[in-house]
Amino acid sequence: MSDRQSYDAIVIGSGPNGLAAAITLQQAGVQVLLLEAKPTIGGGMRTAELTLPGFHHDVCSAVHPMGMASPFLRSLPLHEFGLEYIHPDVLAAHPFDDGTAAALDASLDGTASTLGEDGAAYKQLFGPLVRNWSKIDSHILGPILKIPKSPLALAAFGIKSLQSGKQIANRFRTREARGLWAGIVAHSMIPLDALTSSAIGFVLTIAGHCGGWPIPRGGSQSIADAMKAYFRSLGGTIETNREVKRLSDIPETKAILFDTSPKQLMEICGDRLSSLYRWQLGHHRYGMGVFKVDWALSEPVPFRAEAARKAGTVHLGGTFEAIAHGERQVWKGRHPEKPFVLFAQQSIFDASRAPAGQHTGWAYCHVPNGSTRDMTEAITDQVERFAPGFRDTVLATHTFNTAQMEGYNANYIGGDINGGVVNIAHLFNRPVFRPSPYRTSAKGVYICSASTPPGGGVHGMCGYYAATQALKDIF
Repeated sequence: MSDRQSYDAIVIGSGPNGLAAAITLQQAGVQVLLLEAKPTIGGGMRTAELTLPGFHHDVCSAVHPMGMASPFLRSLPLHEFGLEYIHPDVLAAHPFDDGTAAALDASLDGTASTLGEDGAAYKQLFGPLVRNWSKIDSHILGPILKIPKSPLALAAFGIKSLQSGKQIANRFRTREARGLWAGIVAHSMIPLDALTSSAIGFVLTIAGHCGGWPIPRGGSQSIADAMKAYFRSLGGTIETNREVKRLSDIPETKAILFDTSPKQLMEICGDRLSSLYRWQLGHHRYGMGVFKVDWALSEPVPFRAEAARKAGTVHLGGTFEAIAHGERQVWKGRHPEKPFVLFAQQSIFDASRAPAGQHTGWAYCHVPNGSTRDMTEAITDQVERFAPGFRDTVLATHTFNTAQMEGYNANYIGGDINGGVVNIAHLFNRPVFRPSPYRTSAKGVYICSASTPPGGGVHGMCGYYAATQALKDIF
């Protein structure tokens, strides 16, 4: 049993940030024990046969622009441990009702060339940010309170990203440019007219032009498996089926890092935290939830638009105005009749996902936090809207409502896959405002989940920065 051994640090939770924290510490010579409550590691990076045998579905994360953008993940030799990324022909397509579509291309010029009179405005907006991304990526994907290496480049990004998605959309005149932007901004899971809603849109767009929106061969589980194999090659220890309910469940150690939500942090070690810190954590706000659908399909999705048939990701919702209205309704606690849908079709590019000639479909829409309404038909209607005949291709369906998402991953409070709302009020104090957001009020206890900067996504940067802080403080 591991409890008979001595570990310098224990990481609780094996999502991308827990794995990143464990790897960072182990690389520094710290002996680490990584504990996972579920039978398999990965958190949001799991792949399973959810519908029919032979159909492999990504349970949560599916497409990985942040995997390519992350300075931490790029630094790891994960390709030596089986990770292979596939780059779709079209990164993201945004179809319209007339059968046409806007598309995000890996090339800045390629994307601009499809946007008509907005092509020049697109290049003017994103060109400088793409060119300077390598100078500011570690700052954008990390804690706010640190000295920037390139202040001017960072300021240029900050001025744009603090604006709302709507303000940036107003720079464009065409339906195509505005719609394409709306689909990317809606990943923020806050209203498109809210300040800072454009920040995630900028990061995802820049990431696409710098590294793509790739799909891991075999499923998102392959990222977790490669990180696990690398961690073990360094001498790290992993135990699954080890749920931690209180600190007495784990051996004594110098540092404990929680890849959990603030709620779980308080449940497990609340008696070690100060009353002020507990009060602050209690005010951490969770955002929209998601309702997710996976399909086993008899054939590729029959999208009318050619770009959509070639895309790894398809954003379904139509115009900027329609998407903005739907996301505002969700923010107010309502369920739009025509929700914005994020759709992925991994099997078009990865034959290992489904039996020969057959395919998978992956989609979710945003819903009010904690909603248990069944959105299957609303999501299916949106796919059918842009791909007539889609229903006839469905062999089997699997769904997750927000409660089931939280049951799958306890960090997804109320179905919030981002670890908390990322609006202007919670951008700089996530989960609380402190010089280091990764330190708790208890000595040797850290939080390294998506509830810390830079937030949700498979990038590992939260775990990396939390582990770096622990190394400075203790080791």
